[in-house]
Amino acid sequence: MAANPARPSARRVELLEAAYRYVLNQGLTDLSLRPLAAAVGSSPRVLMFLFGNKDGLVRALLERARADELALLARIRTDGEHSAGLTTAAGEIWAWLRADDHRALLRLWTEAYARSLIEPDGAWAGFATATVTDWLDVLAGCQRADERDTATGTAQRTLTLAILRGALLDLLASGDVERTDSAVHYQLGLLDSHRLG
Repeated sequence: MAANPARPSARRVELLEAAYRYVLNQGLTDLSLRPLAAAVGSSPRVLMFLFGNKDGLVRALLERARADELALLARIRTDGEHSAGLTTAAGEIWAWLRADDHRALLRLWTEAYARSLIEPDGAWAGFATATVTDWLDVLAGCQRADERDTATGTAQRTLTLAILRGALLDLLASGDVERTDSAVHYQLGLLDSHRLG
């Protein structure tokens, strides 16, 4: 019988944090319980008891990664109340995305996003959809009230998300910060001038 995830034990929380650090470095692809358990100072049997099965552990890890993402979004949402609008907020988001110390988290996010699309009924179910919804909600909160609920407002935040996500994938693949920076700022400038024009 697995531990109740609604009231996680201190040991479950400790092992989840250790496993999260492990997958930030190793990724989720071909995750094997035996090496993971050895790396976090536990055993496969304990992990199975605490998380139910491997899919339960993967779901817990994805929830943990999403918690980091939601913490970022909460900060942006708060800062966005004082920002100059959608393109300024997108610039702030891009500055966070491009930071070297966020690469491991963003690689994990990219892997989970892709797996959610490939295996929509597995442990990854709903991750990609939830991510899109979360980001679009934050971007909507950064728009002026008079444009937020229009078809153009929806298109602008969708395009903004596409710019950020595309540049992030390119940056993760190439490591070329200067080129991706230039592309993001160029596109956001075009979006801003179109919105004002």
